Amino acid sequence: MSQNKPLKKEKFSIDVLMDENLIPEDLQWNSSQGKGQSEKASAALIYLWNAQKNETFSLDLWTKKMSIEEMNKMMFQTIMTLANSYEKATSEDQLANAMRDFGEFFGEKTEILPKSGKFDGNGER
Repeated sequence: MSQNKPLKKEKFSIDVLMDENLIPEDLQWNSSQGKGQSEKASAALIYLWNAQKNETFSLDLWTKKMSIEEMNKMMFQTIMTLANSYEKATSEDQLANAMRDFGEFFGEKTEILPKSGKFDGNGER
């Protein structure tokens, strides 16, 4: 028999300082699990699933100061994290591994990872 326990509410917020053209200059975030201090960020990728509409809302933010090299690293890490999250949520290891393969391809092409020889030529194995 389960008892109705009150749900714990958490909060996550992002403050975006934008220039006159609505380009982010500064991102700061904090959460209710943090120590009350905001942390700086150069970019944020936020995706929320709306089950009623059967679609994803996406909010992609990056500051003017973020370099292409930093963006490449962020995208590489995001692809690999998505693969891990997908596998954890679905147990679909074959699809998760395909995502990781793409992540490795991306990592090599952006020179985040050293060349392995797996993707020489047209990108196929």
